[in-house]
Amino acid sequence: MKNMGNMMKQVQKMQKQMQQAQEELKEKTVTGTAGGGMVTITATGHKEILDITIKPEAVDPDDVEMLQDLVLAALNDALKQVDDLVAKDMGKFTGGMNIPGLF
Repeated sequence: MKNMGNMMKQVQKMQKQMQQAQEELKEKTVTGTAGGGMVTITATGHKEILDITIKPEAVDPDDVEMLQDLVLAALNDALKQVDDLVAKDMGKFTGGMNIPGLF
């Protein structure tokens, strides 16, 4: 029974560490870019978009589709970076296993 108590303490400790790591992700940011920096999007580790910057030269009234594509590409880049950040930060707790719904 003593081993079971120790194991439960270890599990509780790991849960606290995971919660702390998830909280820290709120404070971490990534920046996705497209078009050589024409569009940049900054997001938190919780996928909250903080900022979108579009350089004036990216705005062409005759080619709105290009601007839309740049914004979409920058957003997808930022979200991929968030996923990579989460996998790196939280992977140390899961040993690289992808556990749905955990984060």
